Amino acid sequence: MRVRTAFGLARLLAALVCIIALVARFYWGLGTATFNAPNFFAYLTIQSNIAFVVLAILSGVRNLSSGEDPRWLTTMRAVVLSWTVTAGIVFAILIQQGGARGVRVDVPWSDVFLHFVLPGVALIDWSTAPGRGRANWRALPMVVAYPILWGVVTLVRGNFVGWYPYFFLDPAQVSGVGEFSFFCGFALVLFASVAAGIVGITRAPPLTQQRRFLSLVAREPLPRTGRD
Repeated sequence: MRVRTAFGLARLLAALVCIIALVARFYWGLGTATFNAPNFFAYLTIQSNIAFVVLAILSGVRNLSSGEDPRWLTTMRAVVLSWTVTAGIVFAILIQQGGARGVRVDVPWSDVFLHFVLPGVALIDWSTAPGRGRANWRALPMVVAYPILWGVVTLVRGNFVGWYPYFFLDPAQVSGVGEFSFFCGFALVLFASVAAGIVGITRAPPLTQQRRFLSLVAREPLPRTGRD
């Protein structure tokens, strides 16, 4: 089996497991007294993971049928990967903050997978899979624009329904404009920083296309060049 084919199948498998985790998280929420379906889909993590499923299927099928990803697909994968990785980091911070504030935060296996395992596996894929070209730097404003738009909609909606997905968006749980601005600014800087790193990775060829990796796989010495 070709390496690119194997990665394509792995992406399709990741999409399937992600769907299973999303369904499992939904049904886990049904067991809580405060669960509300519209609120479930209002989480940034849920939305970004649905986008991940779509991109994983598209890129997986592309891997099975072609030798290289088009630049638009690479750029969109960078955008969605930035969202999922950042969401995982923010979730870890929220767990820590919840403990510090005396708020119990239950973390089912589906949350562990969606916030930590899936982004980690996707990063390995991003760094190693063959056929990945360079992502466009225009991915950065796209990455930041989504949480800004999502935040505005969430604040407006929260004012009507009395519910906010994260504590720092809830006026009743922050000390004032200063704390609200700090957390929102921190989140946006984090989104931009993660996106810059993910796009920056594409400036080097994937590990499976680098000479040293190929020579190790083939168990052959690297050819000498005039610069060796």
